[in-house]
Amino acid sequence: METVSSVCPHDCPSTCALDVERLGPDRIGRVRGAADHPYTQGVICAKVARYAERVHHPDRLRHPLKRVGAKGAGQFARISWDEALDEIAHKFLEAEARYGGGAVWPYQYAGTMGLVQRNSIERLRHVKRYARQHFTICSSIAGAGWLAGVGAKRGSDPRELSKADLIVIWGTNAVHTQVNVMTQVADAKKDRNAKLVVIDPYRNATAEKADLFLMVRPGTDAALGLAVMNVLLAEGLADRAYLARLTDFSPEIEVHIATRTPEWAAPITGLAADSIRAFARLYGRTKKSIIRFGFGLTRAMNGAATMHALSCLPALTGAWREEGGGAICNTSDVFNGLDQTLFTGKDALDPTTRNLDMSRIGPVLLGDKRDLGDGPPVAAMLIQNTNPMMVAPDYTKVRQGFARDDLFVAVHEQFLTETARMADIVLPATTFLEHDDLYSAYGQTFLQIGRAVIAPYAESRSNQEVIGALARRLGAVHAGFDLTAWELIDTSLRRSGLPDAGVLAQARWLDLSPGFAAMHFENGFAHPDGRFRFKPDWKSLGPDHAAMPALPDHLANLDAADAEHPFRLVTAPARNFLNSSFTETPSSIAAEKRPTALVHPADCAKLGLARDGWARIGNARGSLKLPVRPFDGLQEGVVVVESIWPNAAFAEGEGINLLTRADPVPPNGGAAFHDTKVWIRPA
Repeated sequence: METVSSVCPHDCPSTCALDVERLGPDRIGRVRGAADHPYTQGVICAKVARYAERVHHPDRLRHPLKRVGAKGAGQFARISWDEALDEIAHKFLEAEARYGGGAVWPYQYAGTMGLVQRNSIERLRHVKRYARQHFTICSSIAGAGWLAGVGAKRGSDPRELSKADLIVIWGTNAVHTQVNVMTQVADAKKDRNAKLVVIDPYRNATAEKADLFLMVRPGTDAALGLAVMNVLLAEGLADRAYLARLTDFSPEIEVHIATRTPEWAAPITGLAADSIRAFARLYGRTKKSIIRFGFGLTRAMNGAATMHALSCLPALTGAWREEGGGAICNTSDVFNGLDQTLFTGKDALDPTTRNLDMSRIGPVLLGDKRDLGDGPPVAAMLIQNTNPMMVAPDYTKVRQGFARDDLFVAVHEQFLTETARMADIVLPATTFLEHDDLYSAYGQTFLQIGRAVIAPYAESRSNQEVIGALARRLGAVHAGFDLTAWELIDTSLRRSGLPDAGVLAQARWLDLSPGFAAMHFENGFAHPDGRFRFKPDWKSLGPDHAAMPALPDHLANLDAADAEHPFRLVTAPARNFLNSSFTETPSSIAAEKRPTALVHPADCAKLGLARDGWARIGNARGSLKLPVRPFDGLQEGVVVVESIWPNAAFAEGEGINLLTRADPVPPNGGAAFHDTKVWIRPA
């Protein structure tokens, strides 16, 4: 046995540095966090620690497959790689000849966050002038809201959490989704006696660790934020000098906030006015106060407006002045100096090609004019790094779209996922332990390199290899197609003025933080005038800007409960799954047990629902059966289903996204997964 270095590729802010036990040329043992990494600090989530279960799972795809039965039936025959790639190329060229390149839609997301393996499909898209993809399913809503005020996707260094006196975790269950945040919280508590405030719609594993937990109604966080600002201004807790020097704060904004009292916010949020006031005073009186925002609070129709409103808080108190103060949302702009042209093929990008919203894959595949206009249908797809049959909203339309007889679909995957079962051609994919890659992050500041640890499983191939082989068959020409992953990494690092691949591999990671002044906007925020914007320019952030409030506010455009649908559904992340990854590993399944609805005991009593009894939850899009667990850690009228479970795990074979909708969140699109009105009845 030997221990080798790697990097976690999964869609998590932490991008943990790993130490992997290599038991042989094709087998691993335990996976641990790298103890000497300044952010990972030896701590990783349990699901990645058990990665041997996944990489050596008996159900991994071994060789290319061709569909021989009905779509979705799971009937496939083994074929060779040449046959598979020739068929994909033939179908793509056929669609291109009939409709133009825009009829081919390469579709991907963050099953791997590695810059080479994730972005190779983008290079093919751009060179061939295929339909572009509007990347909306995860962070676009939060991004628009954060950029509205701050102007750049950076903020306090996440390591500063350990230096704070007050940590506010707002809209994210860090215990489930970014465990390294909790390491920093533990350090701050131990070293500084820091206080932890958690704000979320339900008492999750992170809230259990809080000194103060504020349980808001889903989609009402901005109302809480406005009421906190009201108290800060009314009680002299705002930093007037900071506001004058580095923000556009004005009498108009102050008059507006004066109307947003705790008494105004209380009926909206479900919180007591005194609780809001107490939190505001704690926040305003603690100079080293830092907010760790999650994307979860933005997965509602008012999500971008909410993020903007909450981002005003550290600007109002001047918390940005302090090490251990400010706010964290996304650190991805730290990596802007990395030249990714070879990875993405952006030098071949034609901005006139149509841009299809990935969150609306169901309507897109069904020919919705809102998405396609007068353009042709999507006739052919290659899917990598995502499982839309499970994770995309409005499942019924997604399923109907994939069932089209005239749609050709190729899926490159590690397992026969529900999306792969709908494919015409299925290709076996490597895991991150079986290929080389380079990793940026969006929850820390280290650039990291991961070399292949073991040989590829069976006939599996990496994304880069598959895209290169397809490019040759399609006549696509770009320097990136002809290089190995290692050569791409080395060349791109050199072009960026960074240490070459060999040096970086030896060092394992490189901190790209620009330093305190840049991360804390000491010399101005990332707008032309250098000021934080309480009054945003929404027009610059998306086409649906007319729907946005001119000033920070609670935008009441939610899928609000009504007499027919008296409950609000939140599809929060489960601890042992990561989107659709790890849903096949036995330990994760055993830990999660089964999809379950958390319902307040008072609501259970009204509805006649008993513990482990079955309920039916539904709305206009459909209904599904779930066992119920009475749970007093949420407000009445709220139901939480921790997800994402495979559709097949539900009693009737249809998963939680049967109930969610694909309407785009203003101003720039996104999926409102936690903004769904439903009814509940005994099954």
